[in-house]
Parts: sequence; C-alpha cells; structure tokens
Amino acid sequence: MPSFDVVLEPNLVELRNAVEQSNKEIGTRFDFKGSSAQVENVETAKERHLQLLADSDFQLGQVRDVLLGKLSKRGVDARYFDFSAKAEKMGGDKVRLTVPVKMGIPSDTARKIQSVVKQSKLKVQASIQGDSVRISGAKRDELQAAIALLRKEIADLPLAFDNFRE
Repeated sequence: MPSFDVVLEPNLVELRNAVEQSNKEIGTRFDFKGSSAQVENVETAKERHLQLLADSDFQLGQVRDVLLGKLSKRGVDARYFDFSAKAEKMGGDKVRLTVPVKMGIPSDTARKIQSVVKQSKLKVQASIQGDSVRISGAKRDELQAAIALLRKEIADLPLAFDNFRE
C-alpha cells in the first residue's frame, strides 16, 4: 500500500551552512568590526536552537537580517524559526536572542492534519506516528491529491513530505 510521511524538519546541513556563512559575513562587515556579534547553532538531545549574540539591540537586528538572508539563499524556510522571543541582556552591554528551531509536528497540528485528510473524502488514511503523520492510500494519485490538500490547508508550517513508498 503506497504511503508517505508528513514531517516538520529543516535541512540540517543547509542550516549549518547558513549559520557558518552568516558568521563569515558578520566577521567581514565593517559595521561589525570589533564587536562580538555571532550566530551559534546549539543542539541538545531534546531540542535545537540558534543563539544570536550582539553588542546592542540594533546589532542583534542586523545579525537576524544577515541570518535570514543566508537561510533564504540556502533554501531553508524562515517558518522553521520563532523570532518572537525577547532579547535578554547578558553581562556588560551584550544581548542574546535564543531562537528555537521547529522540529517534529506538534500533537495538535497532527490532529488537525488527520481531520483535514478525513474531511477531504479522499480514499487515504492518516495515522499519527510520534512527531510525524503517515498518510497511506490505495492509489498514488490519491496520495498526490492529499499532498496538494495539505499544502493548501496547513500554510502556517513548512511541511515536508518524506519517505514516499510504493
């Protein structure tokens, strides 16, 4: 039975490359000379986030703009990141912004995906499998219609469709 997985996961290689390119540009730009501005890619066992460091709020905004530019050039969707957090003051004049990277579909979104697929009257089934949703059906055309439907209905998250099997 053909199936595919709906996941929420950025391309980690491109993410790392964008962070490295951002740091390289920050190191060579004249307006960042002598400052401690940088972007760090922090990953733990449970979560992943980016830390933007700068000397002032204005510089922090510039670092964010450089990072967003590099991410878009590398093809990483900006919707994977939540820039809504407040910048926190560190020792001295330095400020830090912690930006979480969205990985894994939250359970309420997974239930929404499941209900959208069920209400569509397509001959496919959706089942929640941890932090992804598996869509299976009898025909490949039905699965492609389900992908088109999910792209249209769930526009606030950059869903990826993975593991397509015959």
